Amino acid sequence: MHLPIDLLRSFVAVADSGSFTRAGLAVNLTQSAVSQHVKRLESDLGQALFKRNGRTVSLTHEGEVLLRHARRVLRAHDEALAALIRPELSGLVRIGSHDDYAATFLPSILARFSEVYPFVQVEVHCEPSTRRLLETLDAGGLDLAVCTCAPVDAGEAIRREPLAWVTSDNHATHEQDVLPFAAYNFGCAYRRWALEALEKIGRRYRIAYSSQSLSGIFSAVSAGLAIAVAGVSTVPQGLRILGPEDGFPDLPAATLTLHRSNGGASPEVECLARFVADEFSERRAPLRGPGVIACGS
Repeated sequence: MHLPIDLLRSFVAVADSGSFTRAGLAVNLTQSAVSQHVKRLESDLGQALFKRNGRTVSLTHEGEVLLRHARRVLRAHDEALAALIRPELSGLVRIGSHDDYAATFLPSILARFSEVYPFVQVEVHCEPSTRRLLETLDAGGLDLAVCTCAPVDAGEAIRREPLAWVTSDNHATHEQDVLPFAAYNFGCAYRRWALEALEKIGRRYRIAYSSQSLSGIFSAVSAGLAIAVAGVSTVPQGLRILGPEDGFPDLPAATLTLHRSNGGASPEVECLARFVADEFSERRAPLRGPGVIACGS
């Protein structure tokens, strides 16, 4: 028995999109062809990989297990081909991201990318807001941008990021009668969701600190001066996540999207885009909260 690459690619596309039709668009196949690929995998493995519910599907336990391995197999396969077929690629790729995801995800992405394409130079630009990232992209200052809460149809959805309340491991800041809150500057979706959630449960709060950067917010939280809201995958050691058992409501999950410049993607840009999409989609955090909400930032 073996697991053909084309079947695994269709399987991962269905798992990521939740739809055979959308998966077909992602892998450039008909919906029928994708369905046949999945059926063949299920037949070969003797396991049901998806639970069908009308037009949508969700992974079974066996499907979750296969998904973790399939992503690694596809990544190794694609990188091996890239190293042999396009080792001569060179040039400059400019990628922008919020600082929190740049620190969490980009180091491993850039290390892997450099091994396969050592002659491609990558510039990383960090911006505090999605609006500024997209403006820089539209103006030609970036080739790629990883955005939070941008309109989903304007880019490629690469991750569903659960949000969480965080506090210091060494302080009981979250137990104060009037909750001190460290927030992104006005206009941020995370800030709006957090304050709406607190108002909904009638929890008194005050904006104790505000910052454009997550590192600034985490500094206040680590010192026990406030609590904050952040993506689960960005929470550092020394902070802990608060949940309903601590009196804090669930929060929505944000959609992270990858955007390309309007001028079209060069081969080196497209190669980095695939590395970014693979890394963000593979490193999934445990899901919390009621679902994906797309918003402007």
